[in-house]
Amino acid sequence: MKAAVITRAGAPEVLKVQEWPEPEPRSGEVRIRTRFAGINFADIAARIGIYRDAPKIPFVAGYEVSGTVDRLGPGVLGLAVGDRVLAMTMFGGYAEKVCTAAGAVRRIPEGMSDEEAAALPVNYVTAYHMLHYLTAVRPGDRVLIHAAAGGVGIAAIQMCRAAGAEIFGTASASKHEFLKSIGVAHCIDYRTQDFLAEVGRLTQGLGVDLVLDALGGAALAKSYEALGQGGRLFTFGFSRATPGEKRALFTMVTEFLRMPRFQPLKLMNDNRGVLGVNMNHIAARPDLLGREFDGLVNLFREGVIRPRVDRIFGLHEAPAAHRYLQDRLNIGKVLLEVAPM
Repeated sequence: MKAAVITRAGAPEVLKVQEWPEPEPRSGEVRIRTRFAGINFADIAARIGIYRDAPKIPFVAGYEVSGTVDRLGPGVLGLAVGDRVLAMTMFGGYAEKVCTAAGAVRRIPEGMSDEEAAALPVNYVTAYHMLHYLTAVRPGDRVLIHAAAGGVGIAAIQMCRAAGAEIFGTASASKHEFLKSIGVAHCIDYRTQDFLAEVGRLTQGLGVDLVLDALGGAALAKSYEALGQGGRLFTFGFSRATPGEKRALFTMVTEFLRMPRFQPLKLMNDNRGVLGVNMNHIAARPDLLGREFDGLVNLFREGVIRPRVDRIFGLHEAPAAHRYLQDRLNIGKVLLEVAPM
């Protein structure tokens, strides 16, 4: 089968389409014939060589796919060969076939396209986990969402809007019109404005109730300071460590050293909470992942969420797709079309 393989750590051009061995489903696994694969910043970090969970190079990246069930491993119930499905995978998604745990697979609901289905697993599960499992976003909550025009950002905006929250979003100025059209009340240009100062001004010093931070690094300390009494900070990424196409050790170390160290007594005195999220590890809890998938399917059927696909690249265009996402040109999800119709 064909796969876009990370052949060595480096710039996007290290992604090469090659012949790759077909995987065989083990007990409790499903093999999927991939139609579309989603691209995430974790893939970029793995390509650069700074993602510790990545397999040994060479390997196939990709955490989410849509497609059809191709084969069932022993013990799999409730799915059948030929079912249209969406799935979360632990690597392997940039390939014509991929195996994953049955608990990480769901049938695509009626009315959802294959493209939308591939945009749902990582981004929407991440947003759902933060806003519906770890906390419950409520009417009137003030929510600051970094990278608001990205995949997780748009997912979170849709959920917060449905809950009646007041949404603050950071993004480049060219994306503000779109963000306002989908419910962001306060757009902050991270390139020209200090988001902490803007939050203070817009809330008259009260701060926000929730911050969703995929930036990490020095920004994390400012996100914490943007919280008001009873506020909660969710940290779920470290995009500040990947500003360029190759590994930059000085930048990585600098941003890591500037990340805050949260002390229990200070958290108590500040009446704030900090929660870490890494949905790539949620495969260890298939029961939880399954419940969150089911919750998302219900939100889709109710019209609360609708995945937004920004651009689709062919499998041979994987380097361009990585560059497009890393340059933050997208408004919504970036996909690879692995198997054209």
